[in-house]
Amino acid sequence: MIPEPTLPWLDPGAPFPPVEQAWGDDTAAPGLLAAGGALDVATLVDAYRHGIFPWYGPGRPILWWSPDPRMVLRPQAFRLHDSLRKALRAALRQGRLQVRIDSAFEAVIAACANTPRAGQHGTWIVPAMQHAYCELHRAGYAHSVETWWEGQLVGGLYLVNLGRAVFGESMFSHRRDASKMALAALVAACRVWDVALIDCQQQTAHLASLGAAPEPRARFVHDLAQAITAPSPMWTFSPLYWDQLWPQAPLFSPGSP
Repeated sequence: MIPEPTLPWLDPGAPFPPVEQAWGDDTAAPGLLAAGGALDVATLVDAYRHGIFPWYGPGRPILWWSPDPRMVLRPQAFRLHDSLRKALRAALRQGRLQVRIDSAFEAVIAACANTPRAGQHGTWIVPAMQHAYCELHRAGYAHSVETWWEGQLVGGLYLVNLGRAVFGESMFSHRRDASKMALAALVAACRVWDVALIDCQQQTAHLASLGAAPEPRARFVHDLAQAITAPSPMWTFSPLYWDQLWPQAPLFSPGSP
């Protein structure tokens, strides 16, 4: 049996190892890079700048990851399935759906933490992670995209943003398709803002069905380094953004029926 490689332990404020040192496919935890460190704003921003993110469970130390390949959604590759398109357009025409950004960040991350996941016991969004990302939100780096149905928060997602790169973290839904509607709104906005990539971190069949695809980590890190040099967008959502998803039949553009 091949022994597991050594896992670096980070003191708070210590630099991260190069992502190329993350554990490989022949180990028990592919993509695992380091343990320890801290979840303060400066450390989290430095991690995301280098294609690294934290993910760990209750009672465990902070674990840092950089998987290869990396699941990435390029905004232009997003697949808007017919059923979701029809549901979105009907809800928007009827005035029942509203998208808001950053109006309820703490409620969104709490809902994500409390949403059961298939095959998972408990949540990786432990209280320390919730606190850390709320601090990241107050610092202007983390945002929530929220779906409100007839004035009630029914779904959403939260993310990290550096420059023209977006890092999706988690989503929740209290109404059918509510989280997908939040993702569709994010994609529409990213097309307007010329965002280069939406990092999805882990490979899942659900994300693949929406257009995300695995990319070599080297390509992801290269594109990320370029994207973060651009200024971050203004995090507001206009109904006009929806027409990015159906340019042949706009709902909100001037002159649309």
